[in-house]
Amino acid sequence: MSVEADRNPESSPQQAARDERVREISPVRKALIRPELGAICGTILVFVFFLAVARDSGMFSADGALNWTVVSAQFAVLAVGACLLMIAGEFDLSVGSMIGFSGIVIAITSVTWGWPVWAGILTAFALALALGWLNGYLVIRTGLPSFIVTLAFLYILRGLTIFASIATTRKTIIGGVREAAEGDWLAPLFGGKILNGLFVTLADWGWIGKLRNGNPVVDGIPMLVVWALVLIVAGHLLLTRTRFGNWIFASGGDAQAARYVGVPVNRVKIAMFMLTAFCATVFATCQVIEFGSAAADRGLLKEFEAIISVVIGGALLTGGYGSVIGAALGALIFGVVQQGLFFAGVESSLFRVFLGVILLMAVILNTYIRRMITGER
Repeated sequence: MSVEADRNPESSPQQAARDERVREISPVRKALIRPELGAICGTILVFVFFLAVARDSGMFSADGALNWTVVSAQFAVLAVGACLLMIAGEFDLSVGSMIGFSGIVIAITSVTWGWPVWAGILTAFALALALGWLNGYLVIRTGLPSFIVTLAFLYILRGLTIFASIATTRKTIIGGVREAAEGDWLAPLFGGKILNGLFVTLADWGWIGKLRNGNPVVDGIPMLVVWALVLIVAGHLLLTRTRFGNWIFASGGDAQAARYVGVPVNRVKIAMFMLTAFCATVFATCQVIEFGSAAADRGLLKEFEAIISVVIGGALLTGGYGSVIGAALGALIFGVVQQGLFFAGVESSLFRVFLGVILLMAVILNTYIRRMITGER
């Protein structure tokens, strides 16, 4: 025992554990303030509901499950970037326009200008990252809310995309990308499928169905799903296992206090804007390679769907609190409900009703959690 401890017996570990200045939190309370709690409960309820109303519709068959998995992956790719940016205390409303812009860049460079598809893809990523940096730089330098700056970019990018498409090809939809991508070394990373042999084996064993030509109903996992999983895992590890993740939380929680302790808040926020642009370009590239075409108006309203997924996943609109896993579960809820309504034969317009209701419920729950954390009344 140290000399200090001998002089002051009350400084023993047992006494420190009973220090009245240390606030104890019950396990139940710890569970309640987890960002993912609401999304986990929502996911369970959604699956239970559709198991009850759409069990015999084919929704949970191999091809039906792949259907809503792909849709959920679309939301998840965008939600990862939006989640980390929102935790850092900012928004990006230009995500949807970035999708259309990146797709048109790939189509123009590869189809109209005759570049290799891999060069068009890399150009799209480079331009998107540059625009993401510009978004973040303007937010930091001007002090304007990111809502305003990125709203302006939403219109600027959309207008430039339509102008560039018409000026180059005299149309807003450019096809021929699939033909241009044949034999390309990079395109399969965005438009291919993996585990093809596994699904052939499963079909031979009778675990999944076959088409009339003998091929399995599911012939592989699309690369969009792979990208979603990779981004979710990487984003979760970045946020929870690295010092940079702590910087993200600190930048969104209290930026000024974070600066006082040496956190490079400006760099963190700019990096998060670049990440949202990167995720949008991943989404755009997967769509362009899959469909074989690009459209200048593609990505409409995707920014709001990404934000809703993040909010459903438990992130606070005020920043400093959230979870990539929660955002991924929010995207899963999105995809399952959108496709589940179709399988259940429900009017598709009710999906928007669901979005509004679940968004309102998520915000109310997140506000309650924030008050539990901060002690506000």
